Amino acid sequence: MKRLTKWFVVLMGVGVLVGGALIVQIVFFRPFDVRIFYEKIFIQRSMEDPELLTQLGLLEQYGVNEHNARLTDASPVQTDRLSAWVDDSLQQLQAYDRTGMDESVRLSYDVLEYYLKQEQAGRRFRFHNYPVNQMFGVQSQLPTFMATLHPLRHEEDAEYYIQRLSLFGSKFDQVLQSLKLRESKRIFPPQFVVEKVLAEMRDFIAGEPRKNMLYTSFSQRLAEVVELDDKTRKHLLKEAEKQIRESVYPAYARLIAYLEQLQSMPLGNHGVWNLPDGDAYYAWKVQINTTTDLSPEEIHVLGKKEVAQIENEMNRILLEQGYSQGSVGARMAALTREQRFLYPDNDAGRQQVLEDYQTIIDEIDSRLEPYFDVRPRTGVQVRRIPVFKEKTAPGAYYNPPSMDGYRPGVFYANLYKIGSTYKWGMRTLAYHEATPGHHFQISIARELQGLPTFRKVLPFTAYVEGWALYAERLAKEIGMLGNPYDDLGRLQAEMFRAVRLVVDTGLHHKRWSREQAIEYMQEKTGKPKSDVVAEVERYLVMPGQALAYKIGMIKMLELREKARSALKEQFDYGRFHNVILKNGALPLPLLEQQVDKYINSEAT
Repeated sequence: MKRLTKWFVVLMGVGVLVGGALIVQIVFFRPFDVRIFYEKIFIQRSMEDPELLTQLGLLEQYGVNEHNARLTDASPVQTDRLSAWVDDSLQQLQAYDRTGMDESVRLSYDVLEYYLKQEQAGRRFRFHNYPVNQMFGVQSQLPTFMATLHPLRHEEDAEYYIQRLSLFGSKFDQVLQSLKLRESKRIFPPQFVVEKVLAEMRDFIAGEPRKNMLYTSFSQRLAEVVELDDKTRKHLLKEAEKQIRESVYPAYARLIAYLEQLQSMPLGNHGVWNLPDGDAYYAWKVQINTTTDLSPEEIHVLGKKEVAQIENEMNRILLEQGYSQGSVGARMAALTREQRFLYPDNDAGRQQVLEDYQTIIDEIDSRLEPYFDVRPRTGVQVRRIPVFKEKTAPGAYYNPPSMDGYRPGVFYANLYKIGSTYKWGMRTLAYHEATPGHHFQISIARELQGLPTFRKVLPFTAYVEGWALYAERLAKEIGMLGNPYDDLGRLQAEMFRAVRLVVDTGLHHKRWSREQAIEYMQEKTGKPKSDVVAEVERYLVMPGQALAYKIGMIKMLELREKARSALKEQFDYGRFHNVILKNGALPLPLLEQQVDKYINSEAT
């Protein structure tokens, strides 16, 4: 009965209104209505991932928050269980009669079927990734999650925080099981991953628990919980300190010990071609990240073409500004050393960077009305990437808002090396991560009404990153990059994404060395070597992901030109963007189908 009650509350929470007599049928059997099945499948998957539920912030508003006391199972058994769930879910979905559905319900069917088929196709590769890595491994991701996403509004939230700290040991032991299974399959992370993660973890547990960010961030946030008296607050802090000492630190120590002995294994810095069945694995990663049938070779050739085209455009602007000596990359590198484009390397300089980013976002937000009929209700904030993970974090990233409105969208900027923040690159980065890029698109998706919940949160990388790169180009088109140096910043960012097509396929398909990829990327982008090294190492642990940006952007520009050519004076930015944004993230083939329908409806 307790399980049935929770299911009923959750179903109500996501907006599925069902009678009490139907609950058993919905929970334990295939629902008679596919729309209820859509919600059931979302609930099934999300209930297996309490960290995802915390991130979404969907259920707290309905009084369901027990998931905030648990961590997501990272064991091999759970990985196998989820793989079997994909098979079962696809079988149930395909039992419905698609032909009798209305257009919106049928699109949801197609999106879900596409996703499940892609996941099913990759079943044999479910242990081919690296759970511990310098980009998003458990050793950095879990503390970041605790400090930035775990809610802390009431005493119960604080108790759940402490409970989660006590589970670090179990979580890390599950990861260790997973790593040892991979070792038995000869799936090893690159050597640089082990070296960087070891340094990161040793530093993380080097200080006293009270100086650890899991304690300091908890203390800072706890001070804002007004319902707590001093005695309760001190007790909670003492318990947090205890769990950091007795659970968190030993968990890290065990993982450190394993990675230390892993260093005796034959590690290299190779692409995934070096893994068992590596070429097939990469082909699947290319397909799932781009949602196209493009081969690695086709993408490699396309990338070189895009690099040459962007290089010519950058050269033109550089010549107009009096920069004529050396390659485009060398001239861009020279711009990074000009003091007029840099901030002071101190706290005041870092604070000014954050304020300037916010000004850029606010400015473009006030200029978007002619181009969009739909706007997000949720705001976006600019914050510094947590200091403990700055060294290995990317230059920026975005965290979406919670669906209950409690947590805003956040654009995180890396301020570890203030000299890597160039004023001429800031506008494009803000447009990509915040408005009208990731924050704009993801917030709109989560606020959509009338769509199944999975359509609001399911990520298709080519769509999501393609939109953000499209947003950079759109910002120029609406007049936000009048300064030629700002436009150079946009072009360098686009060049970066074009180079990724060449480098990612170079590493994993053409078997380039890490050093060869670094040399090519630095030559073409003019980025500092430290930045380029971090990027290349990112591609080595996230095969295929970097392809999504330019592939998605190219398709969106192609679809816009298709609509503009067909509709001529009838073309309207707002209505076109409605088609892109008001369906949630879509695989590119399904996105094209929706644009074709829009063109036909507008033309009649």
